[in-house]
Amino acid sequence: MIFRAQLKEGQQDLGLQHMLESQAARRLVDEGALMTIAAYRWMRNVFLYYECIHEEVHPDDMFQEAAPFLEDWPGQASKRQWIPMVDVFHFNEPVSYDHWIRKAPVERRAGRVAHLKPEMMASYIYYHYQLQEERAFLGEKYEIIAMHENLLFGYQEFPKVVEEPIAPKKLNTNGTPENWNDSRMDLHFQAWEDGHLYFKHIEPVFAYYCGDEHNERV
Repeated sequence: MIFRAQLKEGQQDLGLQHMLESQAARRLVDEGALMTIAAYRWMRNVFLYYECIHEEVHPDDMFQEAAPFLEDWPGQASKRQWIPMVDVFHFNEPVSYDHWIRKAPVERRAGRVAHLKPEMMASYIYYHYQLQEERAFLGEKYEIIAMHENLLFGYQEFPKVVEEPIAPKKLNTNGTPENWNDSRMDLHFQAWEDGHLYFKHIEPVFAYYCGDEHNERV
């Protein structure tokens, strides 16, 4: 599950403090409802990445105290504060609890963001879904990229774990460029003000994992 929210102007620190003080997320990890949950901040944006074990959990159930400090999003009959982001790329996916549980200690759980050019969003999804389902090459097991509007949020773990996926692939085609550079990802991204392309890492807020004795509170 990956969600995006926006903190109200001038209330960013209060909103984050209430998220940090909430015990619900940590309790759900301790009780076995979540395997991992991590939160990140970029400007007024807050991103959540988490792994549900038995049934889906909504951010509203974990961060009720932060609700007064979050913006409402239009677009549906009932306004929302947490927007689900769309999974647009992953190298691997869980098929069971045992498959997804970490086999070695995680040193760092990172979040990063980037902006696509709006006219290149469809092309980005096309190339990445093709790569994902053709298994043209292997990549990080615990990496995922999600999208809302033209904003990308990526979750990663370090050290990187690379292994063959167990889930069957969904395509039997061979359309991924043999040289990935031929997909011209450099033409897909909006440059940052400093000229940098692609992703930039953002501020971690907290990370809890079911196998950690001392979970991170940043």
